[in-house]
Amino acid sequence: MSEVVSQVGDHIRLWRQRRRLSQLELALEAEISTRHLSFVETGRAAPSRDMILTLSEALKIPLRDQNVILMAGGFAPMFPERPLDAPELNSARAAIDIVLQSHLPYPAFAVDRRWQIVASNRALPQIYEGVAPELMQSPMNALRLSLHPDGMAPRILNLEEWRAHIFTRLREQISVTADPSLIDLYAELLTYGGRQGHDPFTNTDPRTSTVVPFRVSSPAGALSFFTTTMVFGTALDITLSELAMEFFFPADPETIARVASLANQAADTKSELMTSNVID
Repeated sequence: MSEVVSQVGDHIRLWRQRRRLSQLELALEAEISTRHLSFVETGRAAPSRDMILTLSEALKIPLRDQNVILMAGGFAPMFPERPLDAPELNSARAAIDIVLQSHLPYPAFAVDRRWQIVASNRALPQIYEGVAPELMQSPMNALRLSLHPDGMAPRILNLEEWRAHIFTRLREQISVTADPSLIDLYAELLTYGGRQGHDPFTNTDPRTSTVVPFRVSSPAGALSFFTTTMVFGTALDITLSELAMEFFFPADPETIARVASLANQAADTKSELMTSNVID
């Protein structure tokens, strides 16, 4: 029993340190005494299931890791993890598809905790021209697709700026989740390097920019987007809690016009293929 309790205490102490909280700060947040928290961390007190959940909520521990701590304390996992196509997640998956499709003609996709694309509205296929086929195979990783030399990187006009933005987001995510797979992805992305001699702020005026843009060349000309992220705020399923939807919005009037042109071209091509198939 003391071994199990010690494991729980190790988990709580590790997450507290990751959050850069003192025992006093965590105790106040969880509304318990500092003495009791100290006993939990050192294994002198066996926390109840509710206490583990209270401390986990105060520490903003991901649901996946809360299950680990519960099992370390001798309790059953509380949060299920289902595939996105599971019947129990039908309503959530339908909502995801509706939201992504409503964003057309601009790109939008949903990613899991490893940045693997699990759903997409498949907008603007032209911007993926020239990407190595293996990077487009499932499971497609959004960050690898963006920064890999055989991916979109050669056509990202502000590559160093965008690269710095990606690494900042990934570091923040690692600090929150301590996910080993993200640490490995971070190390992999570092090996790609950047564009030698490239000015990271080309065509970007720091006096007027309010967000980091994603600027990429396309057959219709340069496209400039800013991004927003949507998550499920009350998810009690691990899959949904780790899901994020990324939306690309036009950052200037030129992008609006060029995206409309590309979307019309794609629609015309699809119509021609359908007509050809009917005739054949």
